Amino acid sequence: MAIDRLDGRIIVLLDREPRIGVLEMSRRLGVARGTVQARLERLQSNGVIRGFGPQVDPAALGYPVTAFATLQIRQGQGPDVRAYLATVPEVLELLTTTGTGDMLCRLVARSNADLQRVIDRVVGFDGIVRASTAIVMENPVPLRIIPLVEQAAGDDEETTAGEPV
Repeated sequence: MAIDRLDGRIIVLLDREPRIGVLEMSRRLGVARGTVQARLERLQSNGVIRGFGPQVDPAALGYPVTAFATLQIRQGQGPDVRAYLATVPEVLELLTTTGTGDMLCRLVARSNADLQRVIDRVVGFDGIVRASTAIVMENPVPLRIIPLVEQAAGDDEETTAGEPV
């Protein structure tokens, strides 16, 4: 779905102030409340905006160690592996990939020693043939979407970070 400048401004404003109401948003953007409401509904129904939940930091919950595990899966076991890994709380994300592995798994742990426990639990499933793990040392560019929103909206003037929407 293509977004326009107003869609981009709405998304940037929501990113900056997730608890802002539709009325306040319409006031700041200088458009009618109904316009903002309709745009939000369209962005949600088209899957551009997937939710409004809190952003939680695993480190603040006591899981400061992050790692990525590349998993090789036994032929035909993909659905079973997916279902199994969905039950492991320390598995934050699972992606199917091309290349040397079949799946890429983002894991968290309480410590390096605890990471061994998590990896043992992950690779202990019969459908996983092999795993290669890399521990994250630093996250200098955390997951971000707003620069992509700005580019997609074609709006480098009004929605750039730090400037008013």
